[in-house]
Amino acid sequence: MRIIGIDPGLTRCGIGIVTAGQGRRVTFEHVEVLTSSPEQTQPARIHQIGASIERLLDGQHPDGIALERVFAQDNVASVMGVAQISGVVMFLAEQRGIPVALYTPNEVKAQVTGYGSAQKAQVTAMVTRLLELAAPPKPADAADALALAITHAWHLGRGGSARRQTEQAGKVHAPIGQETPAQRAWREAEQKQGRRRGARGG
Repeated sequence: MRIIGIDPGLTRCGIGIVTAGQGRRVTFEHVEVLTSSPEQTQPARIHQIGASIERLLDGQHPDGIALERVFAQDNVASVMGVAQISGVVMFLAEQRGIPVALYTPNEVKAQVTGYGSAQKAQVTAMVTRLLELAAPPKPADAADALALAITHAWHLGRGGSARRQTEQAGKVHAPIGQETPAQRAWREAEQKQGRRRGARGG
């Protein structure tokens, strides 16, 4: 089963492709980072990234897409770019009947490294090790995209849904009364954002 992980962004969009094998076995297929220049108009940038994603979907014929869920940040412009490219990915995927699964950054970190607040260097190191790469994938967007693909491959290997988009954004299943590392990290991040908004007077 071929999985494409997409770390969406308007300036840089990471694309990582793996093949899921038996158990937790994942094999590296491809990685690249799509780019667009801030000097271009917004429509031109979206079209450039979108056309490249379309090329990859039609050329690679994936069985599933793992897409990073938009996460609230202080940098509104960055969030908007992520949301715009995410919309393009969902449109192209639905057009082709490819199921899309959404994951928060903390969920991916928790799955790949075992720790929801892991640093990017730790994620890159684990991706390099899991895929038996000769060198770490660079830039970080490339490693993040591969980490997304690995996370979804493992999710499917456990019998998880190919389309993963719950109302409780960013939460994975755990025994009742227990939090996964990703759930805990997500809750703490939400609380932190709430405190920031309160300090600014709403």
